[in-house]
Amino acid sequence: MERPYDVITFDCYGTLIDWESGIAGAFLSAAREDGIEFGRDEVLRAYEIEEPLVEGEQFRFYRDVLTETAARVARSRGWPLAFERATFLVNSLPSWKPFPDTNAALERLSAAGYRLGILSNVDDDLLAATRRHFTVSFDPIVTAQQVRSYKPAHGHWIEARKRIGDARWLHAAQSNFHDVVPANALGIATAWVNRRGDAQRPGGTPLHEVRDMAGLADLLA
Repeated sequence: MERPYDVITFDCYGTLIDWESGIAGAFLSAAREDGIEFGRDEVLRAYEIEEPLVEGEQFRFYRDVLTETAARVARSRGWPLAFERATFLVNSLPSWKPFPDTNAALERLSAAGYRLGILSNVDDDLLAATRRHFTVSFDPIVTAQQVRSYKPAHGHWIEARKRIGDARWLHAAQSNFHDVVPANALGIATAWVNRRGDAQRPGGTPLHEVRDMAGLADLLA
């Protein structure tokens, strides 16, 4: 089968890495140390509200985004968390694991000849810690730290295009809001890895839609 693309870039957290389990686990563990119990869904809903607000206020390094978001989520749930303890989320990030299908799918795509990259709302050092969980290499790697903005702003794709050149490019991601909508707006082909069965946003119709990374490998490898 002839490859339809030369390069596939991925969002990392939520697409390749099970960040919901990582975030929820870190919150529930830290809260229990203070004798407080939360539900997993309660924490994740609050996190999804707060993080985009923090990212949109001004550019912060992602470790500071995580800390500020953790503090706001705690406050919104009535947990009197001291700000200096809100670093628990940053500290947990290197331990967040790939989804069970991630590495096998990446290996299949790499073996099929695709160049693989990552466009992520994260700091360089945090992504370097995460990359130890992967069994393939990535190039290009574009982070929020490098472009000084967070998706859905266009900085990641503009920088990636400079590095990719005229190669045929597909961007694959779980978040319709952060990735599919802005990539579509820039004329970049998209694959929506819709792990949660989310509804599309306006402007978020992908060229391809799959349920997981295994489905993407089945489609392209």
